[in-house]
Amino acid sequence: EPEEKKIALELLETEQAYVNRLHLLDQVFYTELMKEAKTGKTVPEEVVKMIFSNISSIHQFHSEFFLPELRKRMEDWNCNPRIGDVIQKLAPFLKMYGEYVKNFDKAVELITAWSEKSPPFQELIADIQKRKVCANLTLQHHMLEPVQRIPRYELLLKDYVRKLPPESPDRGNAEKALEMIFMVAKHSNAAIAEMERLQNLWVVYQRLGLEDDIVDPSNQLIKEGPIQKVSTRNNSTSEKYLFLFNNMLLYCVPKVIQVGAEFQVRLRMDVDGMKVWELKDTEFPHTFLVSGKQRTLQLQARSGEEMDAWIKAFQDAIDRKEKRSETFRTAVPGLETDSPALKTEELGRRAPQWVRDNLVTMCMRCREPFNAITRRRHHCRACGYVVCARCSDYKAELQYDGNRLNRVCQECYIFLTGHAVPEDREGKHKGILEKGAAEVSSRSLLCSSLQLLDKNGKGGTRGWFVIPQDDPLVLYIYAAPQDVRAHTSIPLLGYQVKDLPQSDSRHLFQLAQSGQVHTFLADTEELKRRWMRAMARSAAGITP
Repeated sequence: EPEEKKIALELLETEQAYVNRLHLLDQVFYTELMKEAKTGKTVPEEVVKMIFSNISSIHQFHSEFFLPELRKRMEDWNCNPRIGDVIQKLAPFLKMYGEYVKNFDKAVELITAWSEKSPPFQELIADIQKRKVCANLTLQHHMLEPVQRIPRYELLLKDYVRKLPPESPDRGNAEKALEMIFMVAKHSNAAIAEMERLQNLWVVYQRLGLEDDIVDPSNQLIKEGPIQKVSTRNNSTSEKYLFLFNNMLLYCVPKVIQVGAEFQVRLRMDVDGMKVWELKDTEFPHTFLVSGKQRTLQLQARSGEEMDAWIKAFQDAIDRKEKRSETFRTAVPGLETDSPALKTEELGRRAPQWVRDNLVTMCMRCREPFNAITRRRHHCRACGYVVCARCSDYKAELQYDGNRLNRVCQECYIFLTGHAVPEDREGKHKGILEKGAAEVSSRSLLCSSLQLLDKNGKGGTRGWFVIPQDDPLVLYIYAAPQDVRAHTSIPLLGYQVKDLPQSDSRHLFQLAQSGQVHTFLADTEELKRRWMRAMARSAAGITP
């Protein structure tokens, strides 16, 4: 048979398999999860809709239009040997993939988050995945199929055009169809690269044993590799393995029996607040120091070039993190932007500008909430952070105070003294789903102080309200603008935004849905209007 017919048959066969996969996503996963959501026992209906985006439209297009057209054309191939006109006619509809591809990253995050929050949701997904039709593959694996379909069309069509005889009546239509497919794929290239990143990230997580608190689709792997850890106790080295992400360092050891995982995570260090520098150690050449909130590590590379590569990778991650923090400091009015607490090279050399007590409701290190009796506020004399007694139970000499011993937090103690903190005194690390107000506000559609009134419309809670850019359909509520954890979140999709008449100089508006009403009080009429516009767009599902 002609080569171009073989390629056309391959397109038909793969399209049939693809439609079967779309049926699984739309009619099995989506339908069954939505049925359970309507009972109110698993997750909100809006969450299921956000996970599957426009998969129903994609399924309908391929099963009712694209596949039947291809099948009919192949049946008439002897009389009409062409497929270019069919693809050219239907290619414009493939632009609907843009919405699905753009939503994929968020969909994976929602699956992970709600699997932790709702055991019935996780159990239902696991039950479906056990069925024969799933072929032992996860929901996330099946959801990746539509993301990869457009590039697949492009490859097949390129091959088809290449194999067409010069005099083929389909050449003109096929070349035009290829150009249209190329334009559709071009818009998705960035998303495809993101999917490749996610696949590579998933392989890394499998090597680490899929620990719950490190599996996060938003992470970016910057560098990995073996390293020697220098022990200060017995003056020796031991082999370790590092995974450096954009927001954390995982300090690992190879597992002797590699069942389920290659490495065991011994320590997780936040990039936020991390410092790295080269050491001049004649006994251990090519060594450098990594100092973080959790620990200080002396590490030895195999060569000077390898050491330079590691230091550059660490410094790049640190610089990017500091740049995001700088964006936030300029975004929040009234917050001091030149505090030495944010410039670690100044620690101890000059008096810090203290963070005001009313800007935080929880310890800025361990994230435990303050109270008047058992967890009181203290200030670190080095960085100015508001911390609890446990996190500030350290003393260090401060140059600006005549090298006298002062109360400092754990992070500053490690940086100023170079001493490691005993493991039994180390605080817990940040949960993977906690989003700090500072980090979220720096990338927000809108953030400000508001008051959420009670049902009587009289009293209420004043806090820091944020609609993040990367989660534009959810309103996060923090007690204060520098808190590291939101105490409440409200999914905005489906709500109605209502204006309330101004009374007694109070600027009021409401969110209402199915009898549930939230009443807000803004400081000014202009701020009220801004919030109403932002919430209305989110409630309608309009994302930037």
